[in-house]
Amino acid sequence: MTFTTAARRAPRTSGPSRSPLGGPVQGWLYAAPTALFVVALFVIPLVLVLQMSASEWPLLRGNMGLNFPQNYADAIDLRLFWEAIGFTLTYTVITTVLLIGLGLGLALLVQESTAWKGFLRTAFLIPSALGLASASLLFYVLYSPFAGPFANLMESWGFTLLGTPEGALWSTVFLIVWRYAGFYMLLMLVGLQGIPDDVFEAARIDGASRWQTFRHITVPLLRPTFALTIVLCVTGSLLAFDQFYILTKGGPDNSTMTIVQLIYNVAFQGQNNLGIAAALSVIVLLALIVINIVQLRAFRRPEEA
Repeated sequence: MTFTTAARRAPRTSGPSRSPLGGPVQGWLYAAPTALFVVALFVIPLVLVLQMSASEWPLLRGNMGLNFPQNYADAIDLRLFWEAIGFTLTYTVITTVLLIGLGLGLALLVQESTAWKGFLRTAFLIPSALGLASASLLFYVLYSPFAGPFANLMESWGFTLLGTPEGALWSTVFLIVWRYAGFYMLLMLVGLQGIPDDVFEAARIDGASRWQTFRHITVPLLRPTFALTIVLCVTGSLLAFDQFYILTKGGPDNSTMTIVQLIYNVAFQGQNNLGIAAALSVIVLLALIVINIVQLRAFRRPEEA
C-alpha cells in the first residue's frame, strides 16, 4: 500500500526533451558551415570556370562574349597541348610507380619491431612536413652549379641535372620521391596495421614463406590502401605545377611542360586568354574524373563488382 501511494505521488518523467530546432532543421544547421565552405570555394569557382570556358575572356582588356566551341578547339590546337599531355602522363607513371613501391617498402621496413623503428619512422616522415614550394627552392639551390653540391658531382659522372630534358625530369622526380615517400609510407603502414595478426599467424602455421605471405595475403588485403594511394598519387602528379615552375620553368625547350603549367602560361603569359585557359582546366577536370572512376573500379573487390 505504501509503495502504491509513493508511485502515485511520484512525478512522471518524460522522455528526452526535444529542441525546438530538432529534426531536419538541426541537421541543416550542423551542415551549414561545411556547405557554405564548399559552395564558396568549389561550386562558385567551378561555375565561374565553366562560364569563362564558354566566353571570350581576355585577362586585361577586350570585348567579352560567348565563344563556346571555339575556346575548346583553340585549347586542343595549342602548339604544346599534346606534348604537355605526353610529358604529364610520363611523369605520372614514373612517380606513381616509385612512390607506391617505395612507400610500401618503407612501411614493411618500419613495421618490424626493432630498436630503430621510431627513429626510422620519424626520419622518413620529416620531409613530408616541408612545403612543396619550399622543398623545390631547396633543391633548386642544391642543383645549382654555383651554390649546390649536386651539380658538379653529377656532371663528373656524366649526368646533367637541369640542362637536359632527361636530367630535368629525373631531378624533379628525385625531389618528389624525397618529399612524398614518407607520406605514402604512413598510408601503407596504416593499411598494414589494419590486417589482423591472426591471418599472418595462420599463414606461418601452414608453412607459407615470406614471399607467399606477402603475395597472397598482404597485397590482396591492401587493396583499399592501394586504391587510395594510387588515386592520390595520380591526381597529384597530373596536377603537378610548383616543382616544375620553380626548378625548370618548363624547360629546357619546353620538354618539362606539364598541362597545369600550360594553363598558367596561356592565362598569364603569352596569350593572356582566360577563356582558353579555363577550357583547358575543364578538359583536365573531366579527364581526372574519368581516370579516378577507372582506378576505383579497377581496385573494386570482385564481390563488389
